[in-house]
Amino acid sequence: MAAAKKAVLGPLVGAVDQGTSSTRFLVFNSKTAELLSHHQVVIKQEFPREGWVEQDPKEILQSVYECIEKTCEKLGQLNIDISNIKAIGVSNQRETTVVWDKLTGEPLYNAVVWLDLRTQSTVENLYKRIPGNNNFVKSKTGLPLSTYFSAVKLRWLLDNVRKVQKAVEENRALFGTIDSWLIWSLTGGVNGGVHCTDVTNASRTMLFNIHSLEWDKELCDFFGIPMEILPNVRSSSEIYGLMKAGALEGVPISGCLGDQSAALVGQMCFQDGQAKNTYGTGCFLLCNTGHKCVFSEHGLLTTVAYKLGRDKPVYYALEGSVAIAGAVIRWLRDNLGIIKSSEEIGKLAKEVGTSYGCYFVPAFSGLYAPYWEPSARGIICGLTQFTNKCHIAFAALEAVCFQTREILDAMNRDCGIPLSHLQVDGGMTSNKILMQLQADILYIPVVKPSMPETTALGAAMAAGAAEGVGVWSLEPEDLSAVTMERFEPQINAEESEIRYSTWKKAVMKSMGWVTTQSPESGDPSIFCSLPLGIFIVSSMAMLIGARYISGIP
Repeated sequence: MAAAKKAVLGPLVGAVDQGTSSTRFLVFNSKTAELLSHHQVVIKQEFPREGWVEQDPKEILQSVYECIEKTCEKLGQLNIDISNIKAIGVSNQRETTVVWDKLTGEPLYNAVVWLDLRTQSTVENLYKRIPGNNNFVKSKTGLPLSTYFSAVKLRWLLDNVRKVQKAVEENRALFGTIDSWLIWSLTGGVNGGVHCTDVTNASRTMLFNIHSLEWDKELCDFFGIPMEILPNVRSSSEIYGLMKAGALEGVPISGCLGDQSAALVGQMCFQDGQAKNTYGTGCFLLCNTGHKCVFSEHGLLTTVAYKLGRDKPVYYALEGSVAIAGAVIRWLRDNLGIIKSSEEIGKLAKEVGTSYGCYFVPAFSGLYAPYWEPSARGIICGLTQFTNKCHIAFAALEAVCFQTREILDAMNRDCGIPLSHLQVDGGMTSNKILMQLQADILYIPVVKPSMPETTALGAAMAAGAAEGVGVWSLEPEDLSAVTMERFEPQINAEESEIRYSTWKKAVMKSMGWVTTQSPESGDPSIFCSLPLGIFIVSSMAMLIGARYISGIP
C-alpha cells in the first residue's frame, strides 16, 4: 500500500513556550497563523524552604525535547511533513536564574524561580547602598530593587553555593535566564552551544541598561556580578544557532522573547498605546510605549517590549506585574485540597455567583505592582458562618480581577488615556466566569482572541520573520485577522466601585505581616509568619471557619 501523501501547507514555524507551570511546543502555519499541533508537559516546582521556589533545569530541558518529539509525531499522524518547519522561536518565564558549568553542561544549582523570596535581606542591604537622590538602578533598568529580578538571585547563588563560587573562580560558570539555558543546550551545549539572550530577557535581570541596550558595568559592580559569566545580548528576531539534536536537527532557532513580550507581539500590539493582559501563574499587563522609555509614577515597571531584528528599532513598554494569578488556583488545589483540578474552580464559583463578602488577597510572595510591598502576606477576610468553599473559589477568581484593576488604574494614570477595552490571553482566559468578572470589575469590555496561544504565536512570529528565514511577514497588511470573543460589563458602575473599594481595604490589611528576618542561608524561613504565610482574618472561631471552608456541615 502506498504511503499517504504528506499535506503541503507552506512554511511552518515552531515555538517553545517554557512557562512556570509547564513546557509546550506548538507549530503554526506562517501564512495563516493557524495552530496545527502542540504538546504540553507539566513542570514540577520545588519549595525546599518557606518562600523558596526552585525548578530543575535538566527537567525543563528534557521537557522541551519531549514536547518537540511528541509534537512532531502528532504532525506525522496528520500527514504534515516536519521538514516544512523552517524556524523555532523560544518564549520563556522571565527572571528565573540558572548557573551552569560550561565544561560539563551540568547546572550548579536548581533554577531559582522568579517568585522566590529568599533574597529579601539581600535586597534590603543593597537598598541601603543606593544614594537617596540618585536611584541609578531604577533609572538605568526601569526596575525597582526587588526579589523578583535575576541580579539578586545570582548574588545569592554567588554568596551561598560553593559549587557556583568555585566555577566562577575557575572560569567555568555561565549565567542565564531560562532562554539562555535552553538556547545554549539546544544549539550544542558543551559542543559549541551559543550563550546568548535577547533584549527583553536581559531587561529583567537588573544588570542591563535599557537605554544603551548593553550590560552595565556600574550595575554589575553594584551587585558584584562578574561580567564574563553573562550571555551575549541579541535582538529578539535573528538566527542564534541551529538545533543540534532530535527530530528538528538543523532547524534554526531564530526568535527569542520573554513570555510577556511574546504575548504582546502575539496580540499584535505594535502601536504606541496598545496593551494586553496575560493570565498565567502571575498576571502581566503590558502597554507598548513606542521608542520612548516611559517611567511610571504609579508603581509600574519600564521594560523592553521587543527588538524584532538586529537593525530594527527597540520598542519599550510599561508593565504591571502581579505575582499570583493562576497560582492561587493551584494553591487551592494542592495546598487546601478544595478542588481536585483547576477546571473545578469555575463550577464552584458558578454555584454561588458571589463571594458573599469574602475577599482573598493572595500575597504569597508579597505584593508586586503597584505596591511593591514585600511585607505583605496572603489573607482571606470577611468570613462568616455562611462562608463555604464555593465563596472562597469565587473570591479567588475575583482576586485575579481586582489585581488587574489595580494595575490598569496605574497604567491609565501613567499613560493619561484610559484603555477603552482590554485585550487578554493566557491559560486562565478559557474560564468564562473569570472573563465576565474581569469585565464587570474593570467596567470596560474584555476582548479575547479565539486562538489563545498568543505567547507561543509571538515567539513563532519573531522566529519566522528573522533575517535568513523570512517566512513570516510582520507588515500590517500581511498580519492575519484574529477572531475575538467579547465580554461586556453586566453590573452597574456603582456596584463595581463598591466591590473594588472593599478589596482595597483587604489589601491594606495584608500589609506589614512580615516583621522579623533571619539570615537567608540559616533559618528555613526568612520571615516570622505562619507556615504557609497565610492569615485567615475571620469574625468567627477559626475551627468553625475551617469546617465551612472544607464543606463539612
